[in-house]
Amino acid sequence: MKFSGLQKTSLIDFPNKVAAVLFTPGCNLRCPYCYNWRIVVDPKPPFLNEETALQILEERKRYVDAVVVTGGEPTIHKELPKFLKRLKEKGFAVKLDTNGFNPKVLEESLPYVDYVALDVKTSLGKYGLLGAAGTAELTHTMEVLKAGKVEYEFRTTVVPKLVEEEDIAQIGEAVKGAENYALQQFIPGDTLNEEYKSLKPYPPETLEKMAETIRKYVNNLVTRF
Repeated sequence: MKFSGLQKTSLIDFPNKVAAVLFTPGCNLRCPYCYNWRIVVDPKPPFLNEETALQILEERKRYVDAVVVTGGEPTIHKELPKFLKRLKEKGFAVKLDTNGFNPKVLEESLPYVDYVALDVKTSLGKYGLLGAAGTAELTHTMEVLKAGKVEYEFRTTVVPKLVEEEDIAQIGEAVKGAENYALQQFIPGDTLNEEYKSLKPYPPETLEKMAETIRKYVNNLVTRF
């Protein structure tokens, strides 16, 4: 595998662990609010190769006990399961971030993963706005995670226009029965679409209302406002 970057230390990307974060290039969606759009739209070298990445991680093992693989979208890379296996063999806890649109690679990866974060970006009917032709792969991924033994969370970043109050109940139906679900505030910044760079986030009271709606559908709700 090759990577667009490595963040040596993160305290927020893996619950209850100090982690390093690897970023994979490319993605099969085009979310207008994407912060990592440069490695999504037109990934450019220099890339970090697999052996160099593993060497850096080994050298930092006294500081980090976990690795997060994110993107971009990691599951578009068919070599992902083999790489995750190597991480596990080296003693790291492994977390995988995914948009859920490549369930086959995800299922092959699950034996080597300790935690999966699945982005549920909006209601299923709006996924066309993100470049998806359909959502069958996503719903399959949700069912795989709900039925499996790997710890996971579904998470939604509440982006105005893409996630409106009427979308929340539909998202709730899609994730119904999920063990862990996180509702996250949108923070404008260096996004793919110019319009989203200065888009005003929802006020806290709107987010609280959304949280109350989604709480009916999931077992554990976390808010990150």
